[in-house]
Amino acid sequence: MALKKKKKISARRQHVRDNISAEKFDRISQIINSNIPLAVFVITIFTALAIGILSVATSEGQFFEPGTPILKPLPEIFALGAIVILVNVGAVLYIHHYQERIIKKPTRLIALTGLFLVLLTMAKVGAYSEKWIWLATGSAVTSAIILTIAYNQRFAIGMTLFYCLLACFAVGKTADIGLFLTMMAGVVTCCFCLKEIRTRMKLIEVSTWAAISVFITALAFGFIQGKIKAINFYTSGSAAAITVAVGLVLQGFLPLIEKVFGIATSMTLMDYSDANQPLLKKLAMEAPGTFSHSLLIGSIAEAAAEAIGANGLLCRVGAYYHDIGKINKPPYFVENQMGSQSRHDQLSPAMSQLVIVGHVKDGIEIAREFGLPAVLRQFIETHHGTTLIEYFYNEAKKQQDDKQKTVSESEFRYPGPKPKTKEAAIIMIADTSESAARSLSELTPNRIETVVHNMAMKRLQDGQLDECDLTLRELSKIEAALSKSLAAHHHGRIAYPKAPDEPLEVPGKTEHKPNGNQNV
Repeated sequence: MALKKKKKISARRQHVRDNISAEKFDRISQIINSNIPLAVFVITIFTALAIGILSVATSEGQFFEPGTPILKPLPEIFALGAIVILVNVGAVLYIHHYQERIIKKPTRLIALTGLFLVLLTMAKVGAYSEKWIWLATGSAVTSAIILTIAYNQRFAIGMTLFYCLLACFAVGKTADIGLFLTMMAGVVTCCFCLKEIRTRMKLIEVSTWAAISVFITALAFGFIQGKIKAINFYTSGSAAAITVAVGLVLQGFLPLIEKVFGIATSMTLMDYSDANQPLLKKLAMEAPGTFSHSLLIGSIAEAAAEAIGANGLLCRVGAYYHDIGKINKPPYFVENQMGSQSRHDQLSPAMSQLVIVGHVKDGIEIAREFGLPAVLRQFIETHHGTTLIEYFYNEAKKQQDDKQKTVSESEFRYPGPKPKTKEAAIIMIADTSESAARSLSELTPNRIETVVHNMAMKRLQDGQLDECDLTLRELSKIEAALSKSLAAHHHGRIAYPKAPDEPLEVPGKTEHKPNGNQNV
């Protein structure tokens, strides 16, 4: 039998195959070196522990009494395991679609899975008595409030829905559609009422509204199931009372929640906006020009954020701290020179560039020293992005002709990173627009509008807005809001009339007549 000839492969096809193999290897290497393996490990551990909690046998009125089986039958455990795996797969896909940063940051994933395990245990404990079955409702409301604070309303509703499915299985045979809908009634009410926390009574107000929803839902299903009137009111009232208690408890644990999830609520931001904050007082004393500039940026950025539905309070407070790095070298920045000679006149463009860029790194160090939340530190890092320091770059190019040295544009750019949120992008645009408007000799609304548009387009064309999810329509609204705010700030004034006996000011000299009349 004749041997088959080996098929000859062209060099071009072999090159393509090699490239595809190399790309596959690079992708596998990136996955291995990323946080994805750790995330898979955390999710696996959570799945195993959740199955273990749900597998514990539930006997009403009995708590591990002698002769009572601790675990459910093996076939039921396997069935529960399959359901838990399916629910977790759905939750992971939901996280990947709406909050991918949780998978990329293992600490957030550990916090989320840890929260669900604690709440699932609480629901399981409540299953041992009819009186405590509504702990499941309290655990669902707890999940909704915490996730709304840590992330957003949509994510909180979606993830708590997955939790409610597991909680119903944790309760066991006593669980029914009534319990699930009662939990979801409290969850939806909490998520829609809790947009932000600006007052200390907010969580109590939200939990009260949720308690009303829970009470009505539980009462309605009690009548549908034909329960005795007194028992129905008692169980519904218990569910409502636990829901109110959740708001009271979480109010005390709010600082811990912020620390675990690395967030800052609106109430915390309000505290950091106080002018008596040590860092703001230090900025006002050592760099008064920068402090005044930051206050103005905060005002106009808040208006721009509210115009597109972003977090205006976060923008305002972030603007207060975005330039705190200038505290270390205030005289090197024009707003603090107070008419004195610029110190950059004695420095080379390269050295001036190092001083200017250094205020970002200094700001991060100062923020960490004073314990500034990470949500505020982002504005320090990103308010210049990777933009070019044009003035000193052009000065360096002028000297290049004389000394024949090549000047690289990358050497005169900020290190970044670029803004990753709408609020950070707004601060960048507001900062550069205010600085450009301040340099105008004649501040009219039309000229201010032109300057703001030019600065926004320059940042857009330079790729500074590539990593945030701003749309062109939102950018247009931001420009309009910034133009209006800056024009209002730089409004014109009517010259005060002079008294008849006040001397006339003539450039270079002022003459007076003996009788005090003006010399025309």
